[in-house]
Amino acid sequence: MKNLKITVNGVTYDVQVEETDGTSSAPTPAPAPAPKAAAPKKAAPTAGGEPVNSPMPGTILNVPVKVGQTVKAGDVLVVLEAMKMENEIKAAKDGTVLSVAVSKGESVDTGALLVTIG
Repeated sequence: MKNLKITVNGVTYDVQVEETDGTSSAPTPAPAPAPKAAAPKKAAPTAGGEPVNSPMPGTILNVPVKVGQTVKAGDVLVVLEAMKMENEIKAAKDGTVLSVAVSKGESVDTGALLVTIG
């Protein structure tokens, strides 16, 4: 038997896989393992900053800002793909990027922290 960890939609499962020679008469059903609670991916927003959270689940296509960068209201902070559409997540106010909690290619859920602006 091999023990494997498989991650599906951000939830990690521990599974056991058994190799057979293909002559087994009937498969024996095994109960599915209980999913482990997903650990938070990123830390809480930086103290004194305003968090910018994901409005919907999706995949991060681009993060054009960096920590320490000055942004103005309306500047694009993150490009999020959801339902085959690119959504620009923009700064609501002028400020400085205090933290960036996501990276290109990462999947996020609704409410996930993307960026913190101070």
